[in-house]
Amino acid sequence: MADLPKFDRMFHQAVRTRLAALLYREASSFSDLKVTLAITDGNLDAHLRKLSAAGYLQSEMVVEGRPRTVYSLSPSGIEAFDDYLDALDELLELTRPAP
Repeated sequence: MADLPKFDRMFHQAVRTRLAALLYREASSFSDLKVTLAITDGNLDAHLRKLSAAGYLQSEMVVEGRPRTVYSLSPSGIEAFDDYLDALDELLELTRPAP
């Protein structure tokens, strides 16, 4: 039997998977993330703190009119999310019938 891929527990959680997918493509503000993910301030803040503590997140204060914090995946966050996506691909490949 084939070995199952290992998943980074930081990303293997529904909100953080979606959050990382959004930040993988482009940086985003707290309010934009909250609206897109349809979650509360406290829930988003908790997930951002976990990603930040893991070194997977970076933030920048942007002053364009009203000051706001913009979040993006750090280089190590991008690498870790790439690895997570590879693990998902491996798992999906195991579920496909052989030709």
